[in-house]
Amino acid sequence: MYRSHNCGELNASHINQEVTLAGWVQKSRDKGFMNWVDLRDRYGITQLLFDESRSEKTVFELAKTLGREFVVQVKGTVIEREAKNKNIPTGEIEILVTKMTILNASLTPPFTIEDETDGGEDIRMKYRYLDIRRNPVKNSLLFRHKVAQAVRNYLSDLDFCEVETPYLIKSTPEGARDFVVPSRMNEGQFYALPQSPQTFKQLLMVGGMDKYFQIVKCFRDEDLRADRQPEFTQIDCEMAFVEQEDILNVFEGLTRHLLKEIKGIDVEKFPRMTYDHAMKTYGNDKPDIRFGMEFGELNEVAKGKDFPVFNAAELVVGIAAPGCANYTRKEIDGLIDWVKRPQIGASGMVYVKCEADGTYKSSVDKFYDQNDLSNWAKSTGAVAGDMIFVLSGPADKTRTQLSALRMELATRLGLRNPAEFAPLWVVDFPLLEWDEDNKRYHAMHHPFTSPHEIASLKNTTETIKTADILNKISTILEERDPLIDQLKANAYDMVLNGNEIGGGSIRIHDKELQSKMFTLLGFTPKQAEEQFGFLMNAFQFGAPPHGGLAFGLDRLVAILGGQETIRDFIAFPKNNSGRDVMIDAPSVIDDAQLKELHISVELK
Repeated sequence: MYRSHNCGELNASHINQEVTLAGWVQKSRDKGFMNWVDLRDRYGITQLLFDESRSEKTVFELAKTLGREFVVQVKGTVIEREAKNKNIPTGEIEILVTKMTILNASLTPPFTIEDETDGGEDIRMKYRYLDIRRNPVKNSLLFRHKVAQAVRNYLSDLDFCEVETPYLIKSTPEGARDFVVPSRMNEGQFYALPQSPQTFKQLLMVGGMDKYFQIVKCFRDEDLRADRQPEFTQIDCEMAFVEQEDILNVFEGLTRHLLKEIKGIDVEKFPRMTYDHAMKTYGNDKPDIRFGMEFGELNEVAKGKDFPVFNAAELVVGIAAPGCANYTRKEIDGLIDWVKRPQIGASGMVYVKCEADGTYKSSVDKFYDQNDLSNWAKSTGAVAGDMIFVLSGPADKTRTQLSALRMELATRLGLRNPAEFAPLWVVDFPLLEWDEDNKRYHAMHHPFTSPHEIASLKNTTETIKTADILNKISTILEERDPLIDQLKANAYDMVLNGNEIGGGSIRIHDKELQSKMFTLLGFTPKQAEEQFGFLMNAFQFGAPPHGGLAFGLDRLVAILGGQETIRDFIAFPKNNSGRDVMIDAPSVIDDAQLKELHISVELK
């Protein structure tokens, strides 16, 4: 055998034992008559001792030839270490080496294999197999395994069955762009890689599997960012004979279990918030509730004065930044420049300092007196020592801008503690959203999401049955319909620390309702049959009520690991251009392959 123990398990209880170890040379220290080598494997580091007076001459001389990252096997005796290292589990002992074999020599690595490396991101991505040897990356992958294992155990204990679904499927027009795969045996036809196993897990419910889950790769050909990759992993789940409350309870339980099992944290509160409330109070549908700074709408207390910017705005809204009244003019100007950046797009910002003596100092003192500014403070919840920041303009755009400012301020103020976890459910999303450019509706989640049975009409106490609204739809809509805008989806997202980590819905299980939904989304009957006829047909054979949810495993693991970027929790990630720089993919293929796939060489 190559080893009797790993490099992280030996301690004082093993002194005088003969052992065999194997691993990589982390570093060596040559003192002439003695040579120390740190040997590393996945489990830790053990110090090796080569002593001119106690080691064989050939072994002692061979030790002097070792370079960083050489792979070696050693045999020797565990002895007590004179200069003990309390920072590692093996710090009380070392191995007096009697025999050594170099299993493989190594080139000098392009960066140091240490926690704090001298390698930049590009070079580490190119040599990812070396980067994985570093503790931060290795530990991230082990952490991912631990989370995935806890998920499997929890769901299996609840009688969920793990079922694999196909990777080569049919391309559909909804959602992000598909990755397509040409078929050699079916000329001119293509598979698509799944963006989600959505229709297959619904078919499993029709098939009577009752509770399904899968930790599954999914693919989307879309622009990348820190928390997005072209291929990603979902914890995909579906349940039959359930209502929304059943699903929320199961996956709230899973989240509590993960936080307890992985982080040792008990979560007491798991609030539920409507989409409308989230947008009005936080400016987005994935609010970070670890801190306050809730929006205060100021239309009633800021309009009607002589300040034309506010008078012309659809919405005037502000937030109170705690303890920021001592900001200098330079710091305030920096924030104003920040919101004016193209990424945010605000035209300006008004501020109010809430002084310790109860007075107010603002950038609009010319137009507003102390009583006015006091009302602003009441609307935003500001107290002495706070700073109120106010934006104005079109309602949706302004809320989005203020949401970005809220998160930026929270980051600067240290309010986004990665060791604190605040989950919540966001529910009651709009069923559909209107695309003004294309003059059609899109599903906010996906076209299989069931609507709530009752719609509440805006600005009234009146309600109307969703079926009565849908029954009026017989042809594809080419104009926006105010009644359709009232429909709410039986859908839900789980949010953790300002990140959407999962979402799902109760599904449509009735063919007639599904047909109406396709009509609303602009499908002709022929198109609906071509794309989803298999699902519609299945609904005619006793489809049970069902619903489900999918968690983004990459993002969930990163947040539990205290990070917001997912790359280090993926073994072999792509870069921001969607390339794998290690294997140089994507790449061209030769003409013979293109011809086999019936693809014109000119398209290469």
